[in-house]
Amino acid sequence: QVRIVESGGGLVQPGGSLRLSCTASGNMFSNYVMGWYRQAPGKQRDLVASTTSGGSTTYADSVKGRFTISRDNAKNTVYLQMNSLQSEDTAVYYCNVKMFSRNYWGQGTQVTVSS
Repeated sequence: QVRIVESGGGLVQPGGSLRLSCTASGNMFSNYVMGWYRQAPGKQRDLVASTTSGGSTTYADSVKGRFTISRDNAKNTVYLQMNSLQSEDTAVYYCNVKMFSRNYWGQGTQVTVSS
């Protein structure tokens, strides 16, 4: 069983920054993918960014150059640094762990970009 805890969401003005954190605990093995997805009202849940245990990263086109994903393997923690936030980034952000073809999700954290 894997437990995921997220933190760092909130309200920010356009052009501002936020940093999300996600820590996984439980039956963790050494090789897994950690990432962030987001879901806006009435829309599907989409990948924002992900990173492998080896450090390879993937980003959605809409966040390239603005968001940075990083990871601390020793702490089973992944971070999402979000800069130059726009109203279109408003959504619930979910942390995801992919391990042995199984998906584990956090409870979600709200990010609202508004003046």
